[in-house]
Amino acid sequence: MNTLHILLFGNIGFSEILVIALVVLLLFGGKKIPELMNGLGKGIKSFKDGMNNKSTDTKEDDKENNEQKEA
Repeated sequence: MNTLHILLFGNIGFSEILVIALVVLLLFGGKKIPELMNGLGKGIKSFKDGMNNKSTDTKEDDKENNEQKEA
């Protein structure tokens, strides 16, 4: 695991993270970043809701299929 981490990311320190944050700030601007984060949060929430609904839908479908087989 340690070698995989080094191969993928190297040694990322505070200065590298700061440079990346400044580049993002320059590219998107201060007003656009909160909108992007809000959209990202909504997307993650929607994905989690979809995963939960899919698992409950699958359970309901299994119940319906069992009822149909019994009838």
